Amino acid sequence: MQKKVLVLGASGAMGRYLVPYLLEKDYKVDAVALDEQKSENPNLKWIKGNAKDWVLRNELLANNYDAIVDFLTYNSAEITYYLPQSLNSTGQYVFTSSGRIYDNLERPVKETSPRLLDSCKDPLLINSDDYCIYKARGENILTSSGKKNWTIIRPATTYSFMRYQLVTLEARDTVGRAFAGKDVAVPIQAKDKPATLSWGKDVARMIGELLFRDGAMGEAFNLNSAECRTWGEIADYYKDICNLNAVWIDKEDYLDILNPYPYDLRCRWQLEYARLFDREVDNSKVLAVTGLKQEDMMPLYDGLKLEISRTPRDFDWGTNQRMDDYLKKIKK
Repeated sequence: MQKKVLVLGASGAMGRYLVPYLLEKDYKVDAVALDEQKSENPNLKWIKGNAKDWVLRNELLANNYDAIVDFLTYNSAEITYYLPQSLNSTGQYVFTSSGRIYDNLERPVKETSPRLLDSCKDPLLINSDDYCIYKARGENILTSSGKKNWTIIRPATTYSFMRYQLVTLEARDTVGRAFAGKDVAVPIQAKDKPATLSWGKDVARMIGELLFRDGAMGEAFNLNSAECRTWGEIADYYKDICNLNAVWIDKEDYLDILNPYPYDLRCRWQLEYARLFDREVDNSKVLAVTGLKQEDMMPLYDGLKLEISRTPRDFDWGTNQRMDDYLKKIKK
């Protein structure tokens, strides 16, 4: 019988590649996203809507999907009702956690490596609702459920169409600035730190191959390429591909550009508890379970070049005025 899969957040960095991959495997797919898309494939139904809306969610989960792949973000207040409901409504619930949950205590990072929620000594972070914390709390909901029909996925930093990262910066301040002929400010403390960036299509293949496998049930997986580059090397890739010029500055100046309010710690936590960590990530577990191979994955340089080549030159990225002002000041 044809398997039915629900994808929540289907138009994001990984979802945009997962949906066609599932169709290739002859699954029937319902894809939910905030933006409207059309398809003539009889096995695909696009649903425009907010999958956190209770009316829509209850309608969806009444369909008894064989698997749910959930790319949505749930904070600590939401995980206690959204996750158990999903877990009880499907044969396999795939929960998207994050590689950001890990502390910086092992290299390479494995699925058994310590999580920040369990090992970090920073009381503000541990008691916060930061991304790395509520993702780990979501994992706890599943692992303590007494059920085994869940699969936790922990993607490393994932680039995709209109998603181009450099340290904590996203597309507006990377490719967007390159297309505008502007420099970009980047923290010097990150330059020699190892990072793992993976192509969204490779991550989608991993997710697709984890569906309906006994070895994936009740397990957590790092989803990433094993290729590791420093942020300095990645900056050089951007320079070569789209002529983005990185200006390396002190992290305190960098953080002030991103958010000058000292008590909003989100930007600092993402930098200091993720991008300044040694993020070399082991992917041997997912390769062993799925049968995929590292040599089949997209090299980072080639993947960035491919995705950036598809980026519309006339896209309105907006302006990072604080970065503009800072770079103008230091050039005087």
